[in-house]
Amino acid sequence: MPAMADDTIDYVALGDSAAAGPLIPNQDLNLACLRSNNNYPAVAAKALGARLTDVSCSGAKITDFTGRQFGFLPPQYDALNAGTDLVTLTIGGNDIGLVQAALGCVNLFPEPFGFSCADRLNAGGKDSLGTAIAAWAPRFGQALDAIKAKAPKAKIVVAGYGTYIKRDGCYPVQPIWARDANYIQASVDKLSAALRDQARSRGATFVDLAAVSSGHDTCAAPSKRYLEGLIPTTAAAPLHPNAQGMAAFGAAIASAVKNPAIQ
Repeated sequence: MPAMADDTIDYVALGDSAAAGPLIPNQDLNLACLRSNNNYPAVAAKALGARLTDVSCSGAKITDFTGRQFGFLPPQYDALNAGTDLVTLTIGGNDIGLVQAALGCVNLFPEPFGFSCADRLNAGGKDSLGTAIAAWAPRFGQALDAIKAKAPKAKIVVAGYGTYIKRDGCYPVQPIWARDANYIQASVDKLSAALRDQARSRGATFVDLAAVSSGHDTCAAPSKRYLEGLIPTTAAAPLHPNAQGMAAFGAAIASAVKNPAIQ
């Protein structure tokens, strides 16, 4: 892949909390973004020997690529320039409201003592999350076009979201009913599919982190989890990657940069 004159890859990481790594030690002094220096951009940069500019930020939406998140952070696009060699990004979860939807699926008691989020989010036969994802996807395609315009030499790598919960869940380890677990993970997978399709249509590389984290979801034994559940068992935010997950995700991204044919 292209590199700077000194042969060091100039790498810019964009994205939301799935890239930033909230609460994973050690956190950036800019606490607004809850960004870890052991997130997947940092892991990938170390593996590639790259010079990293990481502007990923917890809570980011696609509008924060062009606007000031929290009213004071520079737009994430400001980190890009003609010398950028590599860009990675994960975005969309906050635009669609996936974490909020997942939290709305929590039931402390088994069926029928509670309310199904799948029923609520599919009221009237309309999949509200699926509809939102389909409507949002072209905006992500436009974002990829903008990245290419601002960093024309760069290899663009889009990382999807992980496998957060296995088929039928693991109630009560994670207090989400089976059908709700299936609906939420299916929605995550739809968002990742939208990222994949938009990336591939523009010649960008897609890294399937759902495959990387299969068997390492929130139902796995704590020592095997790449993603934390509602009550984290390591230093990480609920429903987000932990340090072990970030290590695996960063390795997969570095591998995709070095060997794109394997993706």
